[in-house]
Amino acid sequence: MHVIASPFLEQHVLVRPGSRGGALLPEARYEELRALDTTEPPPAWLADALRAQWEDLDVTVRLVDDFLLVRQPSSWGYSKASWEINLGCNYDCKHCYLGQKMKAGMPWEDKRRCLDIMAEAGVLFLQITGGEPTIDRDFMRAYRYAWELGMMITVSTNGSLLWRENVLRLFRECPPYRVTVSMYGATKASYDELTQRPGAWDQFVQGMNAGRHARLPLRMSIVVTDDNGHEEQAMQDLCESWAVEYEVFTNMTPTIYGGGEVLTAQSKEHLRVRKQFTGCNAGHTFFHMDPFGLVSICKIGRDDQISLPHEGIEGLARLGAIADRLMLRTGGCSGCSIAGTCRVCRPLAKHYQEAKAPLAAYCQHGDKKAG
Repeated sequence: MHVIASPFLEQHVLVRPGSRGGALLPEARYEELRALDTTEPPPAWLADALRAQWEDLDVTVRLVDDFLLVRQPSSWGYSKASWEINLGCNYDCKHCYLGQKMKAGMPWEDKRRCLDIMAEAGVLFLQITGGEPTIDRDFMRAYRYAWELGMMITVSTNGSLLWRENVLRLFRECPPYRVTVSMYGATKASYDELTQRPGAWDQFVQGMNAGRHARLPLRMSIVVTDDNGHEEQAMQDLCESWAVEYEVFTNMTPTIYGGGEVLTAQSKEHLRVRKQFTGCNAGHTFFHMDPFGLVSICKIGRDDQISLPHEGIEGLARLGAIADRLMLRTGGCSGCSIAGTCRVCRPLAKHYQEAKAPLAAYCQHGDKKAG
């Protein structure tokens, strides 16, 4: 498989694993692809479209089933999902929002069933995260299975195991859409301190060197905390010297259990004013699944979870109503006079409130009080 033709939201697209590019596909052309005899060569318009988008892809003398996977329509309307394959990690970062590092999760048969359900629900873009996903015993076959279902996969990792040949081979055979690596410092001292793992920096550098040599589609998430805040510019400089695009994250969040202990890792000097929250489609066009197959509207709003292994795809029918309810300004935010310009969604505000976080961390009222 080199190319995927798939519905995406209310459109149809041509995408290619390992490539950031893609093309819109008229509905009539998509329906034509669904009806193709895959044992025949491709129509001329398809070969031309693929060559125009990807110059190295010449399919004129190939059979359709050698390079094309056509995803079937879904009535469920989901296009993206994220999956915590586990909560275990080989680091113990001070700021981690997952709290306890548990290696428990579903057996392989349930993982495979959940991936089948995701595909049936229309999920084209899948983020596999953790914990650290590459330490999960089923990561390799789960990734390959999702890829063979026609998903464009992003792996969110600390990069410590990217040097392993079995991981590199997997990514060569089944190219990821993106590999997003978290960065916790620009020196061994700060990196090992934040991760609380001696030698973590060395593993990170080894993984990044291997990933860059393999030309993986890398993207860096620079995490700025009290331990490494003085190295923010140095981390950016390192990413630029590696020619890796990056995004900087400075605001810590409570744990998924509402614990505020990780907020002590926050660098107050680097705390940024969040942009105004204008709504999202959480629970309507995308969803999140934890290691036990429990589906929620997103990584933050985990109330009223749906068990995908037990309820099957029919359970997703309740997700939209759950999303609408969780977004209501209730509890500590009910009656707020400036809710219309709030900087965080209601589920995130609830986490901060449960953690007894300072208002300045998430609420405009904290700005006024500070002033």
